[in-house]
Amino acid sequence: MLEVGMKAPAFTLPDKDGNPVSLEDFAGKKVVLYFYPRDNTPGCTRQACAFAGAYEGFRSLDAVVIGVSKDSEASHRKFAEKYNLPFLLLSDPERKAIEAYGVWQEKKNYGKVSMGVVRTTFVIDENGVIEKVMPKVKPDTSAADILKYLQG
Repeated sequence: MLEVGMKAPAFTLPDKDGNPVSLEDFAGKKVVLYFYPRDNTPGCTRQACAFAGAYEGFRSLDAVVIGVSKDSEASHRKFAEKYNLPFLLLSDPERKAIEAYGVWQEKKNYGKVSMGVVRTTFVIDENGVIEKVMPKVKPDTSAADILKYLQG
């Protein structure tokens, strides 16, 4: 697992419109990078809507919010339109960033073991260094918790 003080792994992934987005595009800004399992599932929808609700707070701090899942660009486009999500959603079907950030893990659900994305948020500083790692975050409170952390 990545830890505070480590250089954040670089990535380039397509956004919901197919445009390539790289971590290095945001040099000089704080980046809130959150990984989530799937578009349009109850927890992921609540988490995305919480980030959307807190978005102006992140913008006022000059922080960029990026959500990443294995979903397709088309899925992200529909998800963003349906819930009016103002931040970037990146598609990682080949799990390049997901695995680089160590969030592809064994999960247990109702006694069944499978591999999947563990809901995790990273705060990356202006120099591309991991400033905070929040593993296994709660969908309803993670956006507010991170905003509070960034506000000091």
